[in-house]
Amino acid sequence: MTSTTDALPVQQTPPLRHSLTEDILGLITGCFAASLGLFLLESSEAVTGGTAGLALLVGYAVDLPLGVIFLGVNMPFFALAVWKKGWDFTLRTIGAVALVSVLSSVHPAVLGDIVIAPLYGVLGGNLLASIGLLILFRHRSSLGGFNILALILQERLNWRAGFVQMVLDVAIVLAALAFVPPLVVILSAVGAMLMNLVLALNHRPGRYLPS
Repeated sequence: MTSTTDALPVQQTPPLRHSLTEDILGLITGCFAASLGLFLLESSEAVTGGTAGLALLVGYAVDLPLGVIFLGVNMPFFALAVWKKGWDFTLRTIGAVALVSVLSSVHPAVLGDIVIAPLYGVLGGNLLASIGLLILFRHRSSLGGFNILALILQERLNWRAGFVQMVLDVAIVLAALAFVPPLVVILSAVGAMLMNLVLALNHRPGRYLPS
């Protein structure tokens, strides 16, 4: 026999949203981690995936600051973000891209030119970048470009953002063969796979409550 209590619907606690202060601190933290990861990758003359990797790749061919290139390659994707994700996500993403662009110039100014072992730079840089991206995702933001496309496909088709990004990143890393030694390209491919594996394992649909 079913009791009256058993028949009652279970009351679920509504998800606790991030406050404005938490969002601001989260965006700053995520951008700092991601930009420091890019600095390690640039210092080891490696590449990674996404628009960050594309910016590094272009930077080897043209003499422009990494931050300027990174901002430029992300511009075409902002319209897609407005169309599919709305203004709130887009403005947060524009702010994150702008902050990473600024910090990409701050790190070399503070730390100077550093000599770093490629293996450490590639693995450490990609880990930092993936940690930064995870923080940004949790605060309804991204670093633009392929991140926007991957998040849209995850929401609309339930494809994991990390795996989608991994496929897109392969093309970027392979293009690096025109600019960097094959061994560094292989390390870069391993690093890009590591970054996207971290994203795939830690940013899955339904795993977290909405922010």
